[in-house]
Amino acid sequence: MTSNRFLSGASLLTLALFVVPGVASAQDAAVAMATADAQATQVDEIIVFGRGQTRQQASVTAAAIAVEAPGTSPLKAIERLPGVSFQSADAFGAYEWSARITLRGFNQNQLGFTLDGVPLGDMSYGNHNGLHISRAIISENVGRVDVAQGSGALGTASSSNLGGTVEFTSRRPTEDFGVDVSGAFGSDDTLRGFVRLDSGALGSTGTRLSLSYADQSADKWKGVGEQKQQQINASFVQPIGAGELRGFVNHSERRENDYQDMSLGMIDRLGRDWDNISGDYALAVQVADIYQANPAGDCAANAYPDPILCVDDAYFNAAGLRDDTIGALTLEYPITDRLSVSLTGYGHKNEGQGLWWTPYLATPAGAQGQDGSVIATPGPIAIRTTEYDIDRKGAIGAVKLELGAHSLEAGFWVEDNDFNQARRYYGLSRGGDGGRDSLEFQRNPFATEWAYSYNTQTTHLYLQDSWAVTEALTINAGFKSLSVENEASTVVGVNKTGSIKAEDNFLPQVGISYDLNPDHQLFASYAENMRAFESSNTGGPFSASAAGFAAIRDTLQPENSRTIEAGWRFRFDGGLQGSIAAYDVEFEDRLLVVALGAPILGLGNGIQNVGGVKSRGFEAAALWTFASDWSAFGSYSYNDSTYQDDVVDGAGVLVAATSGKRTVDTPENLFRAELSYDNGAVFGALAAAYTGERFSSYINNESADAYTTVELTAGYRFDGTGGWLDGTAIQLNVVNLTDEDYISTVGSGGFQNSAGRQTFLPGAPRQVFASIRRRF
Repeated sequence: MTSNRFLSGASLLTLALFVVPGVASAQDAAVAMATADAQATQVDEIIVFGRGQTRQQASVTAAAIAVEAPGTSPLKAIERLPGVSFQSADAFGAYEWSARITLRGFNQNQLGFTLDGVPLGDMSYGNHNGLHISRAIISENVGRVDVAQGSGALGTASSSNLGGTVEFTSRRPTEDFGVDVSGAFGSDDTLRGFVRLDSGALGSTGTRLSLSYADQSADKWKGVGEQKQQQINASFVQPIGAGELRGFVNHSERRENDYQDMSLGMIDRLGRDWDNISGDYALAVQVADIYQANPAGDCAANAYPDPILCVDDAYFNAAGLRDDTIGALTLEYPITDRLSVSLTGYGHKNEGQGLWWTPYLATPAGAQGQDGSVIATPGPIAIRTTEYDIDRKGAIGAVKLELGAHSLEAGFWVEDNDFNQARRYYGLSRGGDGGRDSLEFQRNPFATEWAYSYNTQTTHLYLQDSWAVTEALTINAGFKSLSVENEASTVVGVNKTGSIKAEDNFLPQVGISYDLNPDHQLFASYAENMRAFESSNTGGPFSASAAGFAAIRDTLQPENSRTIEAGWRFRFDGGLQGSIAAYDVEFEDRLLVVALGAPILGLGNGIQNVGGVKSRGFEAAALWTFASDWSAFGSYSYNDSTYQDDVVDGAGVLVAATSGKRTVDTPENLFRAELSYDNGAVFGALAAAYTGERFSSYINNESADAYTTVELTAGYRFDGTGGWLDGTAIQLNVVNLTDEDYISTVGSGGFQNSAGRQTFLPGAPRQVFASIRRRF
């Protein structure tokens, strides 16, 4: 894929409206897009309650993503579900530095994520064992998202799912030939184009192919910078007798300039629209000169240009660059009518850089520029990077046997992951713009502070039985065994060579569902889980100092959890259906990463064990189809998650009074309400979401206020109208309709035991997007 667009949003629209109609049949043009069919905006087509499951589970379909602004992350679509809190500083929920999801008090790196069964790791920004869903697949190609709020299935390929799981399923190549095209534009010069070609079933073999391309770019909503991405997705399905062989290869190139992390004091003093000073390199040089002349005078004696008070108020620039290719091949085959097997092989390669223009370090004489030439006039600023390289491969398999009332399943997941991580510095000149492009991979560093190579070996086995005791009563029982060994090799820097292992050979899970009648079902489940350690120098045990890692390596225990939940799924006459659930979760050996110093300094972390954490709560969701064209949906979640112990050092001295404090970035209350209308042609939805207070320090002395945002969707489908517009849909999305001034992300710069850290990102203001789409 080249860096230049070969199809812009405008050219896609031209293709859709003028070129393709000349070769597409009227019947093809009448086929509705899978992501925008005739009922796409009805809530009952969007929300699917997990009837038959013995755990709390809910799902959203492709239609839920279609009613969002084009290019919106699938994670944003699931925030309507109970127990789900999702935050991002951009309108699309795709800006990875800011994207955060929590389920019932479990933060993102304690959840499990998969795409078509393939593990995505914990989807954190500096991911060491996977990638974010926004890079793994084009959002228009997501067919379904299943969310298990409490505990995922035993066979889920994840070593981080202390809590729930989020499983993404892609759209399959269609049986019939078709072309999907769409284009969008909107606030901040947003442009997006998408095209998908489905071959349909080819000849006697029945082979089905699909190829997609998406290109999106937008300016940041504040400051100077751009966020853009190009993606290619390819997939196939090949029938083989009664079974099938299928696979996919997805590639992504993502480039995004970052927003400035802010403290609450900065937001009060500078306002939410304050950002990096990327449009004024001369000012950045001036600030760096002043700071380096008198570091001790920062935030006090130093006279920075107004309104800058501290050197950390504004950096010149920051960016995230990621290139990913992920692919998988799956065989599913029924050997007999009772015995079936499935086997998946997958691979993933990633190259990434996180860039920060640091005023703390000047470019030395003799440093080279991007082109390899010596910088004639070095500046007082340098680029500090964290560099990533992932090469992982694995296999997933399962055997299912039907024996009367019993359905037995056994399976495995193995993965070999090589992860290289480094901290490097690159030179900048004093004049111009410094001589480097923030959205290009940097070359020719003048220093490497540290570099480590990690290898992670994962083995996951499971066995389960689903027993239909009666037509109304089903019992599921089983266990999994998980072993993850992390090995580190020092390339440059402080010696952290060594290994650490997380292993538990018996993690049981039991569930029950009982149908009171066809419309009412009770369910309950119990599960135990363990989270493996992270192989990274920016998170987990290896991010501690060398002495700290040596001290904890032999005694540190992996986090584990015990989850109990029970609930009721219901459906009443008059179009009302929904679910209610309550849960109780206990953590042991909860590890808190304490960020040291300003985020840009990269001083590493402290690791503290707060012992137990308890999380209790309940959640409810209901859908009411009160007229043929009208639907209403609402969800409410209450969560009480608290640390059970204080943090003390080896001598028993109090480090942090965390006992009884609420867990960070976990709202106590979440509420969502939606009103939708759809008569087949005109459609629309109005949604409001309330997020409660979230603490940003482990001792709860700082927090982000509660807030409410409102979103509006409106559109029209030209179905059955005849003429060249037949089969076309237009849509308008207004995000943050009331222009709420609020804090979206908490924890962008990590968490500490005190207040004042630059770890907040304000949410985007009101933004408007228009789109048009069609299938031929």
